[in-house]
Amino acid sequence: MTRRVTKTGAAKTEIGGKRDLLVCGASFAGLMVARQVAGTGADVLVIDRYEIGERQTSACAVPTAWLEALGLTAAECQRFEELVVHTPSGTNRVKVPWAFSTFDYRTLCDLLWADADADFETAKVDGAGEVGPDGRIEVETDRGTIAAPLVVDAMGWRRILAPDGGYQPPDAPLSRGLEVHPAGASQDLEVWIDRRYVPAGYGWSFPAGDELRVGVGSFDPGYHVRRPTEELATDIGLETTGWQGNWIPHRLRAATEGQIFFVGDSAGHCLPLTAEGIRPAFYFGMALGAELRAVLQGRQNRSEALSSYSRFSELHRDQFEGLLRAQKTLPKIPPRILRLLFSGLGSPAVSRWAFGKYLNVAPPGFVTALLPGRAGSAKTPA
Repeated sequence: MTRRVTKTGAAKTEIGGKRDLLVCGASFAGLMVARQVAGTGADVLVIDRYEIGERQTSACAVPTAWLEALGLTAAECQRFEELVVHTPSGTNRVKVPWAFSTFDYRTLCDLLWADADADFETAKVDGAGEVGPDGRIEVETDRGTIAAPLVVDAMGWRRILAPDGGYQPPDAPLSRGLEVHPAGASQDLEVWIDRRYVPAGYGWSFPAGDELRVGVGSFDPGYHVRRPTEELATDIGLETTGWQGNWIPHRLRAATEGQIFFVGDSAGHCLPLTAEGIRPAFYFGMALGAELRAVLQGRQNRSEALSSYSRFSELHRDQFEGLLRAQKTLPKIPPRILRLLFSGLGSPAVSRWAFGKYLNVAPPGFVTALLPGRAGSAKTPA
């Protein structure tokens, strides 16, 4: 179980005051934003309820090209070029035209943070107030009020800084996922699309060196996945130990609201159907970081950054909605047809087209275009 490390007692000192940029949330998206604005000379504070790298909530896998482009391969645990798909009608091995890697969460977070030059504090965020006469937004925390003209909500699906109070499951477009992390080893990246485990969703086994990350995700937020996760682990001969889970957004939300920037899960930057959220968190975190960098360097103002970043996120809506339609269709496909579909991916031409189109939602080539100092802002998606 994750240990919450927000300060208590004598350690709970006041951290209120004024900053140039406040990033709320220190996982993939928040750390990427901080990384992108490094070197501007701005007074940047990142806050989170947990220490950096403390709270893993996913199977931690991403296309290898993203780790390579970002210089994060030191966090890699294992690399795969095939996907093993199990359906009730049989098993297919699908050759993927690009590699996929599992990684160590703490190591990757530490690497991202090493390239930032911000301050970090543990604190619980309660909400945001009005914009003051000096243009600064007041953010209330359990350690004081922090005011900044630029505020980012990268705290996940709860969308805490939203005026409406954010999401409340299960009455929200959220999937739910749960997994165990038993010791073990495998060379296969596996997926189960089998209604014995979950009516709408899938199971997975992501090897990561000396452990296996095995779990079940449900597209229906009302369907509990603890029992199916136990069943899947038992069926493949594993212990149910090292539990972790989270809600997973499956609909794109507004990337700005009022004067607040939202990124990662708080903006719905998680791909429907696959529930892949790390690559979009990197991608949109870089885009937002570029916009904020331009503000901090005096090349645009906050209003221009809000408008530009909002447009950038919205330009991806058709891609996200297309994946959401596929997510809604998947549970309706008969198992026999499912196997035929995955057999079709055995064709190199079909595989290149399908996986290439999927990777292009947030392509790794975007990294080179938005390295700090190379471009001011993200204007168009790939």
